[in-house]
Amino acid sequence: MRAEKQFDVVILGAGGAGLMCAAVAARRGRRVLLIDHADQPGRKILISGGGRCNFTNIHTAPDRFLSANAHYAKSALARYTPRDFIQLVDRHGIAWHEKTLGQLFCDSSARQIVDMLMQECADANVTLSLGRPVGEVAKTDEGFSVRVGLDSYDTSSLVVATGGPSIPQMGATGFAYELARKFRLKVVEPRPALVPFTLGGSQVLFRELSGVSAEVIASCGKTSFREAALFTHRGLSGPAILQISSYWKHGDDVAIDFLPGRSVDWLVEQKRERPRAHLASVLGSALPDRLAGVLAERIGLTGELANMPDRKLSGASTRLHRWAFSPNGTEGFAKAEVTAGGVSTAELSSKTMEAKNVPGLYVIGEAVDVTGWLGGYNFQWAWASGVAAGEVA
Repeated sequence: MRAEKQFDVVILGAGGAGLMCAAVAARRGRRVLLIDHADQPGRKILISGGGRCNFTNIHTAPDRFLSANAHYAKSALARYTPRDFIQLVDRHGIAWHEKTLGQLFCDSSARQIVDMLMQECADANVTLSLGRPVGEVAKTDEGFSVRVGLDSYDTSSLVVATGGPSIPQMGATGFAYELARKFRLKVVEPRPALVPFTLGGSQVLFRELSGVSAEVIASCGKTSFREAALFTHRGLSGPAILQISSYWKHGDDVAIDFLPGRSVDWLVEQKRERPRAHLASVLGSALPDRLAGVLAERIGLTGELANMPDRKLSGASTRLHRWAFSPNGTEGFAKAEVTAGGVSTAELSSKTMEAKNVPGLYVIGEAVDVTGWLGGYNFQWAWASGVAAGEVA
């Protein structure tokens, strides 16, 4: 039997942004229905941060987000800050700690963040509909109609919080983009972000270093990140690589500085201090032995440093400070932590997340063309955009 039901707000997607939006809207006295095709909420939250959820970053700032409109995220991020989310976490008695670069994690489990958001929704009387895929979504005179199985729900406000297609094994899809196009909203071409690179051709040699990591500076264009890089059986990964991948396009080189913090004259200086040492052993004092050996082999300088001209050592140093890799691709949406691109910010209000030409339609979280750096920034965008829509929807 088909049920006809009326809600003030229907939210599609029970991830971080959807849960936050639902709780905020319901606290305003709105009748809220939160729908997700998965049988449990917050699935990406549960696997994030190695199961401890890197729930925000204290260094959150608009310049740490990518978008066709660099200014779009400013309003929401300014109105709901990391401090605001930390206060919510503290209120629920969740212990947390700061790791490197301002990243905040739960001491115990990411499940605590999902439970917290679910409790917020329960306290505000949000109605949940889980494990039921959304069927037809249509515009009506009063707002929108959403079909879920045999049920049809009418609402004046519809919030799209279904994310992007990254990590499809968790149920992620491009549903948000299909819906956006249905309502004639432009979509910036989605692409994998925070994703490992694959290497081919002459660079396949580096795959033999699978499991080796080192602190490097990874650069693409004018953007650089100093963090760990990890060699894999397919190519390059690790925080520095995931970060720079968001700025990379096919055909670009990625430059790796294997000697961050060391001067360009370092090898010449080492020649003076250790004249009988070989290049591999000198590099081994700064890098893992296996990596040092491969780099020395590729540079092709053999024998004792004392027998090497300074100019050749300077040339080797220059290469080590800017070693060019030419990725032949990435590991795609299956391994991407987030999706870059999405519903165009030109279509949405930066204050409310509402579609400018479709009153009552809101798009939040990863579905929007706003992508943060690695390290809790994307969760902060989820919270901030969810609150921005929840306060008005």
